[in-house]
Amino acid sequence: MEAEASATTRMNIPYLDLKAVTAQHEEEIQRVVAEVVGSGWYLQGEAVRRFEQHFAEYIGTPYCIGVANGLDALTLTLKAYKALGRIKEGAEVIVPANTFIATVLAITENGMKPVFVDVDEETLEMTTEAVGKAMNRQTGALMMVHLYGRCTYNEQVATLCQEHGILLIEDNAQAHGCKYQERKTGSLGDVGCHSFYPGKNLGALGDGGAVTTDDEELAETLRAMANYGFEKKYVARYQGRNSRLDEVQAAVLDVKLQYLDEDNQKRQDLARTYYNCINNPLVRLPQKMDDKNNVYHIFPVFTEHRDELQAYLQKQGIQTLIHYPIPPHQQQCYAAYNHLQLPVTEKLARQELSLPLNQVMTEAEARYVVSAINSFKKF
Repeated sequence: MEAEASATTRMNIPYLDLKAVTAQHEEEIQRVVAEVVGSGWYLQGEAVRRFEQHFAEYIGTPYCIGVANGLDALTLTLKAYKALGRIKEGAEVIVPANTFIATVLAITENGMKPVFVDVDEETLEMTTEAVGKAMNRQTGALMMVHLYGRCTYNEQVATLCQEHGILLIEDNAQAHGCKYQERKTGSLGDVGCHSFYPGKNLGALGDGGAVTTDDEELAETLRAMANYGFEKKYVARYQGRNSRLDEVQAAVLDVKLQYLDEDNQKRQDLARTYYNCINNPLVRLPQKMDDKNNVYHIFPVFTEHRDELQAYLQKQGIQTLIHYPIPPHQQQCYAAYNHLQLPVTEKLARQELSLPLNQVMTEAEARYVVSAINSFKKF
């Protein structure tokens, strides 16, 4: 079905209107924030315990540990595994080259070596074959990243990890509510790491993060490490840090968690419009997945004319973003890896453009975006 938009009606479509996202549930959010303020208890209180319980139930794990942000969720997880003797400093950690830099920072901060694996151009994921080739006796973990909201888990990779005694860590920062069969991402590997940055599908009003797991010993270790390493007050079993989800953010997240599936459905409906209606030979869409396997945190398209398309859409009132223009292995802070050649990841970095897609967008706005993209020509 062709998408049509009025040639005379110009829309202004932000990439993501966080004010409108919050306004959806403003009354409930204001109420729970006022309850926290009035309680006089702002850290490690009932709001955090309640959200941890609800999020664990939602993801499908017995344990959830709230932390300060998504990077800390990843970093503390590796740190906890080191303390438990399940991975050693200096171990290799397999990671997709096409990821946000936080995934890699967690590895190097723990004195481990990232092993970058290029991704498939169509699926945007590491292949099972590539992961298998990257494994060796030095491999301690695989960092599986559900980038863009797409589930990257498969049973073949999980079996490889089990056979080699390798930890399977899910970076679930962008895929809250995504599923593999009937299980949620964040419950598929040994541990799931989550970010609640405001722009996420489940976003706080500031930073926040969490770790979900079936492993009681890991959960207890993580909870201590996120609170200075204390196993009880002023008794430090580990060299920890201060990384705690605060009561206000937990209360807000608990409200928004109730609407997450509904919000994801709205994203999936809009994504269907993009897939069905975008028809421009200059613009490539990623391979489509079943809706339950993709919650569309980001809707990426790819074109050799990325900068021209972005400028063209901006003139039509459509804001877009780029995720991510410089891959981690090409960053200055990782100069030791700058020599690596990862052609698909590098091509995606040159060509990726993220279209607006979120729970407060309307169908009419999505069709306006489609019309603008379809009218784009190479100049």
